Amino acid sequence: METQESKSFGTIEIICGSMFSGKTKLLIKKITEAQKNNLTVKVFKPKIDTRYAKERIVSHDKKGVSAIPVEDPNNIIQLSQSANLVAIDEVQFFNKEIISTCEKLSQKNINIILAGLDLDYLGKPFGIMPILMKMANKITKLNAVCDICSQKAFHTYRVSKIEKKIMLGEKGEYLALCKDCFQKKNKNG
Repeated sequence: METQESKSFGTIEIICGSMFSGKTKLLIKKITEAQKNNLTVKVFKPKIDTRYAKERIVSHDKKGVSAIPVEDPNNIIQLSQSANLVAIDEVQFFNKEIISTCEKLSQKNINIILAGLDLDYLGKPFGIMPILMKMANKITKLNAVCDICSQKAFHTYRVSKIEKKIMLGEKGEYLALCKDCFQKKNKNG
């Protein structure tokens, strides 16, 4: 019988940063490497994310891998029974059930890589991301290049005045900004 001390847990890794920082690109690279090492990988994305493709995660440079669109994070557990690695893109769009889903996957000795925005367009922690980041064994924080001054950008600025929390978008709807340019834009509107 396996004791608690000998039980292995899967790791939780988070890739976070602003829009246009390369989160999905890095996630795809890690998925591809795991597949080359003959690991069984299951890839998921929120069902609401249909920007490039319904059943693929796609980076801004148009590279992608197949993914299962999911509305209820609890379904990920059932769909990951045979996985060594679970990869989830745009994790910030899931409800709080994603937290227990990650815990349960880890308890089954499944490694998890999550990619998502750490801050929303107001510069506030995005939904469940702070909790997931506290749970993580490893966090990689990426930055983009500020669309105004070319410094390191850690913020996502929404160009439109639409105030709903979740609004899918691309360049044109959002800018990547450094802290100074983000503060100036928010002050001046």
